[in-house]
Amino acid sequence: MSRGGLTDAAWVRIEPLLPVVDGRGRAWRDHRQVIDGVLWRLRTGAPWRDVPARYGPRQTVYERYSRYSRWEADGTWAALLEHVRVRDDAVGRVDWSVSVDSTVVRAHRHAAGARKRGVADGDEPGDVGRAAPGPTPAGREGLGRSRGGLTTKLHLAVDGRGLPLSIVVTPGQAGDAPALDAVLAGIRVPRPGPGRPRVRPTRLIADRAYSSRAIRARLRAAGVRVVIPERADQRANRRRRGRAGGRPPAFDRQAYRERNVVERCFARLKQFRAIATRFDKLAARYTAGVVLASLILWLREPQS
Repeated sequence: MSRGGLTDAAWVRIEPLLPVVDGRGRAWRDHRQVIDGVLWRLRTGAPWRDVPARYGPRQTVYERYSRYSRWEADGTWAALLEHVRVRDDAVGRVDWSVSVDSTVVRAHRHAAGARKRGVADGDEPGDVGRAAPGPTPAGREGLGRSRGGLTTKLHLAVDGRGLPLSIVVTPGQAGDAPALDAVLAGIRVPRPGPGRPRVRPTRLIADRAYSSRAIRARLRAAGVRVVIPERADQRANRRRRGRAGGRPPAFDRQAYRERNVVERCFARLKQFRAIATRFDKLAARYTAGVVLASLILWLREPQS
């Protein structure tokens, strides 16, 4: 095993789920070698042409990574992350006390300039102009411009252990609350047998950015316990209105302390430098890297 690569235990879990042949009927090059090469690039943030030769031809490594966007779209790549989630949930390891938050990611200048229309030679079908897989708020390729330059915002929902359940990419200037519906819609853990997938957390923990009556009402209607502090302006407005302002929302201060798991998850993901700084032009391709890094976090979790 190379430094930072897949462990033998992790490889045993995902090998049966990887495709044997590509769309043209040809056998894939050794998946483990190439995935280790992709992980090396994610971990270092180096240009693709600097991928060491021990991982195979760098063009092969790059093309396999670029195809992750397609695997994510047709369900092949998502099946890897879903597989480990299903297995953990089946044995009761998934903690459904879910925390949500977002982090801003600086985009390198190489991330700008995605083709706006048409398909150039070498582009993948469906990549041009496509947003991140799944329900994603509007924003071309998840890039926003502010005083600091180009930025992307990464939204996560994590379980009580700090492992990602949902990933959404938006432009950097996008608000947190408008993206919450997309983040919650991305939570989906199928049952190992018959039955509907698990999509509803028992408790949602979030900071003041998500404090609104509409959000609280929707979550309560869905039977989700809300742990969100009230903003100072909302508190002042409620008190100003007197009895008409209603009662203060319930808030479990002890449970709110558990929200740090999502912050720790961001810290672990940003150990991959190609996630801490966005180099990919396409939102789907950057999201694929976050999915792969999230899979590694799940696979690293002890099984005992």
